[in-house]
Amino acid sequence: MACRSCRRQLVLLTRQANAITEIQSTAAAATALRHPASLQIVDPRCRRTDQRRSFASTPRQLGVRESISRFFQRSAEPYRVVQATEEIYKTCAREAIYTIPDKDRKAGTIKKTEEGEDIGEGATMWHQDFQLPPTFSTWSQVTMLHMYLVFARLRNLDRDAARSWQQQLVDHFFFDAEERMDLTHGISSRGLRQRYLKDMFIQWRGVIAAYDEGVVKGDPVLAAAVWRNVFKAREDIDVRSLAAIVSWMRLCLKMLDQIPDESLYYQTQAVFKWRAKNELALVDKPARELEGQLVREPPPVQKVAV
Repeated sequence: MACRSCRRQLVLLTRQANAITEIQSTAAAATALRHPASLQIVDPRCRRTDQRRSFASTPRQLGVRESISRFFQRSAEPYRVVQATEEIYKTCAREAIYTIPDKDRKAGTIKKTEEGEDIGEGATMWHQDFQLPPTFSTWSQVTMLHMYLVFARLRNLDRDAARSWQQQLVDHFFFDAEERMDLTHGISSRGLRQRYLKDMFIQWRGVIAAYDEGVVKGDPVLAAAVWRNVFKAREDIDVRSLAAIVSWMRLCLKMLDQIPDESLYYQTQAVFKWRAKNELALVDKPARELEGQLVREPPPVQKVAV
């Protein structure tokens, strides 16, 4: 029996191949509609017997080498996209990774949040610097935040290529989410996992709409979207963290936009090497408009006993 990873790769490649076949069929149909004259049926009895063939209008036949090259290029493209999106997704997924100790799982002593969610152990920047709990919800929201930034860049590709890349990236995420539900949280019921995945897909669509609105309307709207999704609208958060994350998102979008299309296969992951917490230094720096308006408090006077 094939392992879980092999089955995942097989499903992804099958979907990619089906998508390419569908795209090629659609393109052929569109070409036929644009050139209906090529579909006309000519009666052989009306054909002129003295008509000579014009070799100038004969389409150029591809050479054997060029035909083989194009064939292998089309055949290898699904594998390249699956491999590239898998590496990109792994980078997104490890940002807020967490674990649940086996001893707590076996003893039934796993800590719970107020909503009843399992609390694990996490030591990433999002847990330590931004004070997010190491839970499945935190992991999924931070992963979707990174995926959104990649999605925004993929929109600049050709429509069919963008759809292929985005679909593969989403498939990696939901395969991994279901596996984490099963192996980490012990949700063995496939029907229950599918119900949770449907809820996550609705959240994913909402995340895209919320972050799109924030990118267009400005930083306050984007910060509100991050606050609702990542921080679950908590009232005890540090606004500096929100400002740093928004600044980091803008910077990542700028860096992703500067990557050429042909370099997305191997340069996308490098963007996330710059940590969001690094933007706290920029957040703490006063704006130019406030220079001279902020009054620093004098240091407290220390009394000396006589």
